[in-house]
Parts: sequence; C-alpha cells; structure tokens
Amino acid sequence: MRLIVGLGNPGPEYQWTPHNLGFLAVDEIANRTGIRVERPEARALVGLGKVAGHDVVLAKPLTFMNLSGFSVRDLLAKYELERAELLVMFDERDLPWGMIRIGERGSPGTHNGAKSVTSALGTQEFARLRLGCGPDHPVGDLAEYVLRPMKKAQLEVASEMVVTAGDAVEMILTQGIAAAMNKYNRRISPPEEPPE
Repeated sequence: MRLIVGLGNPGPEYQWTPHNLGFLAVDEIANRTGIRVERPEARALVGLGKVAGHDVVLAKPLTFMNLSGFSVRDLLAKYELERAELLVMFDERDLPWGMIRIGERGSPGTHNGAKSVTSALGTQEFARLRLGCGPDHPVGDLAEYVLRPMKKAQLEVASEMVVTAGDAVEMILTQGIAAAMNKYNRRISPPEEPPE
C-alpha cells in the first residue's frame, strides 16, 4: 500500500490558489479512479482504493499547510506504512508553471508544508512530486502570490499539470520512481504567452 498526500489549505477561499496544487493533484487521481477522498482520519480527508492496480491511501491534510507534517506522520502510523511508501505532492514556486519534478529526497526549501513534513518525520528522505507555479515576473510577496486565486491562463496550465501528475503517479506505482523521474523530470518549453 502507498500513502499519497497532496498538500494544501482547507476552505473554499484557498481551493483555486497555487498553494493548493497538491490538493488538486489528489482530486485528479481520485476522479480518474473513483476514489472518494472524504473520510476524516488523522486530521485529513482520506480515501482508499486502487491506482494502476496498486492499493493506495489518498489524503488531503486539514491542518493548514504549515502543520501538514502532523497529519502525514499520523497517517503513516495509522496505516502502518514506512516512509518508503509515502509520496507527497505540493506546489513549487521555484519551478515554472506546468513543470513537475519528482524526487526521492531533498531539502524542503522555502515550502512551509514540506518543512512541516520534514520536521514531523525527522528526515528529508521521502518521495515528493512538486508542481511548478513560479511567477514569470518579480513578485514582492511570494506568500501572497501562492495564496491568490489563479487567473484563467494559470488555471488552464494547472489543469494540464495535475493530469500529468496523475500520469506520473501511476508510473511511480507501476514502474518505480526512477522511471518516472527519467520521463517527467524534463524541462518544458515555456508557453508562448506566459500566464499573467
């Protein structure tokens, strides 16, 4: 069994913000598999089912981003899973819109949700899938930027990106993370008209 967690903030005001790309990626996987992510457990909404023939727990922590790690830690304990069976998906403002990056470990950087998971687990050794949402122009307040609702062009890119993330998760489950990294960790061509 694998625990697949998308990071985000609960509440309708945050639903379509860049910081909720992790939630949107979980929603994409749930939609394509028929898994209902709605059972409250370990401070998260959880759904159990199969993805690409593999048993999974899909989860969206309800703790708000900065405390996501507590939910992730409790979910691992509840389902008696090891860190090697965890995949965390979250937004990454250091990657351009539309680009995803898969890794087996790494620094959480400036991402508060990733920092919380790293702190709660006591390690940076967990698989992650980062969804690019980097601004294409200087932004004064990056925290405000990721909490602002996405504009139409950004939503279109986000929609395509979470589909790609869903495909990547299926590949991780069926062929392993190295194969998925090899396929998806490539630079994408910037759109002709970057999102505003």
